[in-house]
This record gives sequence, C-alpha cells and structure tokens, in this order.
Amino acid sequence: MAAKKRPSMMNRALNGIETVGNRLPDPFMLFVILAGLVIVLSWVISLFDVTFTIPGEEEELAIRSIVSAEGLQFILTSMLENFVTFTPLGVVLAMMLGIGLADKVGLLETAIKSTILKAPKFIVTYAVVFTGILGNLASDAAFVIVPPLAAMVFYNIGRHPLAGLAAGFAGVGAGFTANIMITGTDALLSGISTEVIQTVDQSLTVTPVDNWFFMIASVFILTAVGGLVTEKLVEPRLGQYEGNVGKEITQSTGQETKGLRNAAISALIYVAVVVGVILLPNSPLTNEQGGIVPSPFLDGIVPIILFGFITVGVTYGVTVKKIKSSRDIGSFMGQAMKDMSGFIVLVFAASQFIAYFEWSNMGSWIAVSGANALESIGLTGIAVIIGFILLTAVLNLFIFSGSAQWALEAPIFIPLFYYLGYHPAFIQAAFRIADSSTNIITPMNPYLIIVLGFMQDYDKKAGIGTLIALMLPYSICFLLTFITIFLLFYFLGIPYGPGIDAFL
Repeated sequence: MAAKKRPSMMNRALNGIETVGNRLPDPFMLFVILAGLVIVLSWVISLFDVTFTIPGEEEELAIRSIVSAEGLQFILTSMLENFVTFTPLGVVLAMMLGIGLADKVGLLETAIKSTILKAPKFIVTYAVVFTGILGNLASDAAFVIVPPLAAMVFYNIGRHPLAGLAAGFAGVGAGFTANIMITGTDALLSGISTEVIQTVDQSLTVTPVDNWFFMIASVFILTAVGGLVTEKLVEPRLGQYEGNVGKEITQSTGQETKGLRNAAISALIYVAVVVGVILLPNSPLTNEQGGIVPSPFLDGIVPIILFGFITVGVTYGVTVKKIKSSRDIGSFMGQAMKDMSGFIVLVFAASQFIAYFEWSNMGSWIAVSGANALESIGLTGIAVIIGFILLTAVLNLFIFSGSAQWALEAPIFIPLFYYLGYHPAFIQAAFRIADSSTNIITPMNPYLIIVLGFMQDYDKKAGIGTLIALMLPYSICFLLTFITIFLLFYFLGIPYGPGIDAFL
C-alpha cells in the first residue's frame, strides 16, 4: 500500500521540475543550441522584411540574416574577438586570482569556522545564517563547508543538527547574491550587463559596486529573517533530536587563528592605505570634483579588490606556512584557475550566442517591440519589474547557473527595460534576488545531493523531498524579503549602489 500511495502535489511538482530540468542540455551545449537557433531565426524573420526604429534614432533597422555571405564572414572573423573581449571573462578571472588564493591557502574556511564557533549560543542561529550569506565569497565552496559545520555546531550544543544544516544551506544558497564585500558574483554579472547594455548605449557601464548598497542591507535583514525562520518554523517542526552520531567539531589550530588575526591586520592596513590615497588632495582615485561617483576608484575597483585579496591571502599563507616561497603563490593561483575551466568553456559559447543575437538585430527588435507592447497596455511601472523577478525565480528552477541564466535573460530584458527608462544595474539587482531565492529548492542545484548526503548522516530516511520541504520556508521568506527590500529602495529613492537609481 505504501508503494502505491499517490505522491503529494508538491512532490509531483518537484518531480516534474526534476524531470524537465534533467532533460535540459549542459549549459555549454545549451548556448551552442541557442546560437544555432538564432542563426535559423534570423534567416526566417529576415524573409518577412521586418524593420523597426530604435527610440530616439531616425535610422530604420532590419533583421540581418546570419545565413548569408555577410553572416558567415561575421561568424568566422568575430569568433575570437567575441570570446577574448567578452567583458566578464577578464573581470572574473582577475577577481578569482585573489579570491582563489585566499581560498586555497585555507583563509576563507578558517574565517567561516571562527565566525560560527565563537558565536554566543543565543545568537548562534543568526551567526550561521550570516556566515552562510558571507560564505559566497568562497563561491560554491561554501555549499560544502557551511551546512555540515552548522549541523555539527547545533548537534554539539544540544539542538537539532538538521536545523543548523538548513540555516547554513539557506544562507549560502538563498542568500548567495548578498554580501558586505564585492565578490566574484558582482564582477561576473556586471560584466555581462555591461556587455549587453553597450550594444544599445556605449556611454553606459555596470560596475561590480552598482548593487553594493542594496546587497549590504540585504545581508543583515536576511540574517534576521533566516534566524527567525529557523527558530520559529523549521526547528519546532523537527522537534528534539534523539540520534547519537558522535560528530565533533574540529577547532581551528592556534596557527590558523594567528593567521586569521594577521590577515585581518593586513586587511585593515590595506584599506587604510586605499582610503588615504582617496583623501589626498587631487587624488588620482577621485574625479575632478574630488568625489568618487564616478571616479577612477570605481572604474578600477576590480584590481583594488584583487590586490586586497592577494594581500590577506599571502599574509595568512605565510603565517600558517602554506606559502614558503614566491613560487607557492603562483601555484595556488594556478589551482584556483583550474577550478575556473568550466566557466571559461561556458563563456566561449555564451559570447558567441550574445554576439549573434545582437549582430542580427534580433535583440534590439525584441526589446523595442516588447517595450512598445508594455507601453501600449500601460504596464511600465514597478509591477512589470516584480513580474520579471517572479519569472526569473521560476526559470532558476531549471537553470541553476546564475551566469548562464543571466547570459540568457540579459540580452532581452536589459534593452527592453532600458527603453522603458530603467537603469541596467537596477534590472540586474532584480535578477539577482530571484536567482538566489530558489537556489535551495531546485533539483538542478548539484549541491542539493551533497547537502542531502550531509543530512543523511543525521537522518538515514531523508530524501530529496525531505530536504526540499525543509528548505521551502526559507526560499519563500527570502524571496518575499528580498522583494520588500527592493521595493523600499525603489520607493524611498535609496541608491542601489554608488550613484545608481532605478531610472536612467
């Protein structure tokens, strides 16, 4: 009878998502297929002599067929340029030289452990969520560091370990895009946004700090929400844990603690030096009026962050004796670059897709047509942005990679909302909150299985449905919280980053 029991509606929906998602090709092949689809569609649409005019310009444009002599020449002569000039490529690889070094020498893991283990018991839940959110600094590595560590912390203080695991996973996954520091995610998404918006307006760029204020505020509010969800919804449902797994927490060694202290000191010195240079009269990092919006400081934020991470990474590595010579620095950076090989392959395909989409004028045509359609029915306000957020949250159930999803959505939605008067960084912020919120309930998340393995250490009967049911309250509450913060910034006129408002 148990075998024939009809699964619940939620499980049927999740099973359907898993089935459809599993049939999607690998992101690299997805972009190859989409590039081929653009080639075919450009030819078909061009047969109907479709023309359009970009608002504010007089020249009439037509859809250009890639299935032509001119199109073939474009494919062959632009392929390398599309790849090597793709903005996110250099930005992300440069950032990861520094962040990767800090990760490989063990600095990020020690910082995460120290944050959770040294928190007073009455705020340990909030410390776990907070650490999980900040853990995205270590990118996907946080998925395999924070949840099991949080489970052990809860177990060792007499609380249900799965509540700790859930809180850690929620912080890492649903809060993935937020941070108080500029991370690789900021560099990656802003690079794609810049690549797209400059096909429409060469004067506009999106920098890694353009969503910074919004993300800083989100960290603290999401920490409070995540802690409340854990203590008021998740943990009471789990009840008292009766198991005995004997898992003990591995404390940081004295050398690691010393390394963390020295790294913090070096970080403070580095920040003090940068601030000192900014405050100099006629500083080379400020604009002519002495301000920093815009300024060479913001334009050069990626190298500044890169040197900062190299400084703290080297300091920590030397202290714990993982860096014994200058050759070790290059070796650790090389290991970090090996981890980026999948990203580099993905960028090659994504850059071709975006280039074909824009060269054919299909991107501009869809954007102008979409903007005109929304204006004709009066849907140009914040309701359209909320609709975009909800659409992205659903799409994220099928495409886990944030960079892949943004590379798909940006060429359509950034120009569309640009013609409605919205700043591309504002639209990027809307994408980010939706993309993060459903990370923890999509079967397409490869770390879902890894977290399930950690979960089964404490509950042998747990399955995917168990884990998703555990995480669903976080996903819903984080999405609603993100949207609330987003709307507060919008209606109160608070900048999302330095000099960045909702409208152009």
